[in-house]
Amino acid sequence: MAVTDEAIGKIKEMIVSGALRPGDRLPKESELAAELGLSRNSLREAVRALSLIRVLDVRQGDGTYVTSLDPQLLLEAMSFVVDFHRDDTVLEFLAVRRILEPAATAMSAALISQDALDALENALDALGQEPSVDELIASDLEFHRGVVRGSGNSVLVSLLDGLSGPTTRARMWRGVTQDDAVSRTLREHRAILAALRDRDAETARAWSTIHIAGVEQWLRASR
Repeated sequence: MAVTDEAIGKIKEMIVSGALRPGDRLPKESELAAELGLSRNSLREAVRALSLIRVLDVRQGDGTYVTSLDPQLLLEAMSFVVDFHRDDTVLEFLAVRRILEPAATAMSAALISQDALDALENALDALGQEPSVDELIASDLEFHRGVVRGSGNSVLVSLLDGLSGPTTRARMWRGVTQDDAVSRTLREHRAILAALRDRDAETARAWSTIHIAGVEQWLRASR
């Protein structure tokens, strides 16, 4: 194990064990290095690495603190990595969305508020029947984000938010090249919304699966 990896592991163990809690300030560098049996250089590198993935917050002139460790904050690092995806991995991202998003949609059927449902419907009404592809994609992203947010699970919201980016280009290309892509997307959004209003988790799950799988199937066929 590299020295820096060992240092990261020791700081992680302090957080997991509760010796350091969200919002706590780390001891001075010299004290912490001695406590953990590390060199100050390896500790400094570990702190730098953990700050990049939002576990630690280095405040110039004040010290280093454990962040809130909120899932949305920690998963920002995943979004950064996802931005470097290759085009040939888009199908893999879609497959992961197809596994996770229908489950989140089913959860939303029981938990999403009436106000959130009304907001989704108002957005669809405002979009109209013949939006441009750009308008459709922007609406699509917001619709899915709103549905998943209704699940009340912040980890799912963050994960699926991060996964939606790599599939945007595929969805846009489908909207340009497939004749019924716009009308199909709108129809499937309405079907998902209707199932959510009925509090029908399994129908909501089924329509979400159909909706995401449609893009996946189109992309496979067009490669």
